Amino acid sequence: MAVATQADTADWTELRQALWPNHGLKAHEADIAAFLAAPGDTINLIARLPDGRAVGLAEAALRHDYVNGCKTSPVAFLEGIYVSPDCRRLGIARGLVAAVEDWGRAQGCMEFASDAALDNLESHQMHGALGFSETRRVVYFRKVLGP
Repeated sequence: MAVATQADTADWTELRQALWPNHGLKAHEADIAAFLAAPGDTINLIARLPDGRAVGLAEAALRHDYVNGCKTSPVAFLEGIYVSPDCRRLGIARGLVAAVEDWGRAQGCMEFASDAALDNLESHQMHGALGFSETRRVVYFRKVLGP
């Protein structure tokens, strides 16, 4: 696991596109450029195999606002994690999460949180296997007020 740098941009974009396919490559590239220009309270990690192939990513941030299920602030929040399907169950996600945990502790965090869509059962299982416990389920609503 290594902190993502400018040299990782192409691989990082590809991994983000696999995780969030509806976002679009240009949007991912813009997000990455913003992270690199001003990382702020974030950490972005890339996992590579010994041959150099990028096979995983983890993006995390410090959240100072209320985080569902947490009692402290700030909270290290796993914004996204992805491992290529052919490399799953090899401990890559566990290594990425451990690196984010270490970062969170170094930032003074007492809690580490994440979320997943209600129907993403594979993510629920992964979170459980990595030591997360479910705190609550939420359905968000909206109502358009204007044209």
